[in-house]
Amino acid sequence: MNSQPILADLTQNMNLETDSEIDCQVTSNGHFADGIPISKAVMPNGKSISLLKTMITSACEKNCYYCPFRAGRDFRRATFTPDKLAHTFMRIYYAKAVEGVFLSSGVLNGGVSSQDKLIDTAEILRSKYEYRGYLHLKLMPGVEKDQVERAMMLASRISINLEAPNECRLKLLAPKKNFSEELIQPLKWAEQIRRNKSPHKNWNGLWPSSTTQFVVGAVGETDMEIISTSEKLFSQLNLKRVYYSKFNPIEDTPLENHPAENPWRQHRLYQSSYLLRDYGFSLEEMPFDPEGNLPLETDPKIAWAKGNLTEDPIEINKAEKEELIRIPGIGHKGVQSILQNRKHHKVKSIQQLKRMGIGTKNARDFILLDGKRPARQTSFL
Repeated sequence: MNSQPILADLTQNMNLETDSEIDCQVTSNGHFADGIPISKAVMPNGKSISLLKTMITSACEKNCYYCPFRAGRDFRRATFTPDKLAHTFMRIYYAKAVEGVFLSSGVLNGGVSSQDKLIDTAEILRSKYEYRGYLHLKLMPGVEKDQVERAMMLASRISINLEAPNECRLKLLAPKKNFSEELIQPLKWAEQIRRNKSPHKNWNGLWPSSTTQFVVGAVGETDMEIISTSEKLFSQLNLKRVYYSKFNPIEDTPLENHPAENPWRQHRLYQSSYLLRDYGFSLEEMPFDPEGNLPLETDPKIAWAKGNLTEDPIEINKAEKEELIRIPGIGHKGVQSILQNRKHHKVKSIQQLKRMGIGTKNARDFILLDGKRPARQTSFL
């Protein structure tokens, strides 16, 4: 049996949760290996990795209103056995067409049964084929705690999509799913396992990271709702990434006539989540408008700085690293460069900052250099 047509069916319409730190967009989904679409993503360390993102089955008993695989939608379904899927992936892997795999599934005969098939596939890859590469393993709604632990023993990363920021919004998007019991609980179990159990029996001696994803713009949720839930996921459940997937209507779904979401909204959500996760900002400092949304026209870090640093700029030569990191245009590497350079001499000019790799265009309105605001270059028309 030729597995190529089946695999092509299973890889269509799957939105990649990319690991890009920069823009969180799929770098390329137009590269093909033997007619099979391969997704290319940028990892946090800057390495580009090609992934086969596929499913055990595209049959699903859930009726999520946005999903191309929802129950009752008229399209050709496809199903692999765990052994066949593992064998097919390894053929592609040995051909050096991919460097990793993202395994998911529709929910068929319940989440527990579907999770067993995903775990079986991972077991075959790790044990039978001695595969030691990247393996992202999905957790199914309704997964049991023992299954979460077994998945964590086999995976490089695990995830379960919350899809909406709370129970109320989820009912409008995926009415057959339970927010707390089916979706949040597995993430809680994963964090408990990481904290309380040794990973020495795992395939690589480490616990995998956890991630999730929201669908943005389908059911009227605000940015404040999404970012508030994201903040709790970072601080309480130690999620490594939260992904934001802008809504795009799919034909023959209940939301097919709902407009697509503005891609800038997705981008601002990513920027805000990085401020929470990596830059020491709090939820209360996010520049939400009265309706609870972020400004589309402005980077949220710049919006915060305009309200807090315009009249009270930060002295580059005296500020602590916690203050420096809040200046637009200055990231973690820039902070380290400033701290290292000022051990030897004061920073007195924009040119010095430029040589350190600082984004001075965004920084200059919010800083002092040796007690003075940077001079602005005269514009000649």
